Amino acid sequence: MNDRTTSLRARGATTVIDSASHRVLRNTYLLLSLCLGFAAVSAGVTASLGLPYPGLLLTMLGYFGLLYLVTANRNSSRGVAFLFALTGFMGYTLGPIISMYLRMPNGAQVVMSALGGTAAIFLSLSAVALFSKRDFSFMGSFLTVGILVAFLAGLAAIFLQMPALSLAVSALFVLLMSGMILFETNNIVRGGETNYVMATLSLFISLFNLFTSLLHLLGFASSRE
Repeated sequence: MNDRTTSLRARGATTVIDSASHRVLRNTYLLLSLCLGFAAVSAGVTASLGLPYPGLLLTMLGYFGLLYLVTANRNSSRGVAFLFALTGFMGYTLGPIISMYLRMPNGAQVVMSALGGTAAIFLSLSAVALFSKRDFSFMGSFLTVGILVAFLAGLAAIFLQMPALSLAVSALFVLLMSGMILFETNNIVRGGETNYVMATLSLFISLFNLFTSLLHLLGFASSRE
């Protein structure tokens, strides 16, 4: 093996990652860990201070505005700064949600189960993407359409006050975000994604939505016991 490749083996299968992809993967995981830590601190501060949820309109404006700034500056250091701003803002919106679940009976167990489930899904699917010879790029179009449909259905569930539809959307998001983790990691490994800021953004959003969706489903299940 030459010094420009890194071989990863699992159960006899080999995926060869060239040096450029390996660098993107390493930088992505490093930046992702920092962003997750920053979001967790932001959520913890928000929850401890009892700050209110900013509301749907402000959340959407903040999210899409910062998302645009990250994307527009993805090739400069400003992109990293805006990425931290976005993850910090999303952590802020998460604080009141976690506080609400913690006030429920078995709330702490629900939160920890959602966190553990998110970690388990991420690690499992990342391993599949790293060690599998299969190319998962075919999932891109399906995931894009699925996320758009789920997002619109989620808005409909909020405005029409339909709890059953909201639960269905959460279940769908668990599947879609799991697919996004697999797709994005595979995309990095195969050299399709060369910008670690955008790769981090995609994985962070996937983990955030996966966690909140599991939280919703587990919270509902706990309330029915």
